[in-house]
Amino acid sequence: MSPKSRVEVDAASGFCFGVVTAIRKAEEELESSGRLYCLGDIVHNAAEVERLRRKGLVTITHEELKNLHGVKVLLRAHGEPPSTYEIARRNNIEIIDATCPVVLQLQRRIKASAEETDSGEEPLVLIYGKPGHAEVNGLVGQTDGKAVVIRDAADLDDVDFSRDIRLYSQTTKSLEGFREIVDEIKRRKGESGDSFRWYDTICRQVANRIPKIKEFAHEHDVVIFVGGAKSSNGKVLYSECLSVNPRTYFVSDPSELRDDWFKDGDTIGICGATSTPGWLMAEVAESVISQKS
Repeated sequence: MSPKSRVEVDAASGFCFGVVTAIRKAEEELESSGRLYCLGDIVHNAAEVERLRRKGLVTITHEELKNLHGVKVLLRAHGEPPSTYEIARRNNIEIIDATCPVVLQLQRRIKASAEETDSGEEPLVLIYGKPGHAEVNGLVGQTDGKAVVIRDAADLDDVDFSRDIRLYSQTTKSLEGFREIVDEIKRRKGESGDSFRWYDTICRQVANRIPKIKEFAHEHDVVIFVGGAKSSNGKVLYSECLSVNPRTYFVSDPSELRDDWFKDGDTIGICGATSTPGWLMAEVAESVISQKS
């Protein structure tokens, strides 16, 4: 490797505390019993899912959950709707609940808003998030399916602005996007703005990574972003890196690295999503070093 070259792994990248807790709980159970079911991928990273599968973690769907009885099932950090807990109760399933505390608090707040009757009718709960995302499904479930998911301002065209509105956000969405939704609802509400309340429920541990990872990307000639194909957070952070450094490349594992991405003397930064394990970023770094040797 050229003495002028440098490879650095971003110390601020990698698992958020919610994912760390979920994986710790899974590993503790697997050590004692050797087998555990997990409802959905424990994290949106195929390499980490495979690592835990080899230890005995079995990923199942919601349909498969209905047919299980008398087993232990881990609920990942994204959280679940009340219906999941009801199925577990009926089927004598022991829940190992790894719902992120930030998500759990958000679920409670949304449930409370959905049950408000101050104005004579329940308010309309809006959730700024990605339709179908595991966390969003759990949030919508707190309202018996009545909440409306808003991807962007265009989705507001179908909203009844004569109703009281309570706006929340998926914890991993961008602050900028949330503020745009707030401003647009205020504009459309007009004089009835008093019937609109909004709650910034974006996780700062995730949101604060954007300025930090952009700074990291700016400091290096080449950036290798390590993430899973299913990671929404990964797509956001990768695009932020790319916006400040056009020599940013997305890989899921070391096999996807290409020699023509690098030049002699490049400073190379390795970073990743909140769902990217540190050991995988280290493997990518080692592979980069061996390619440039």
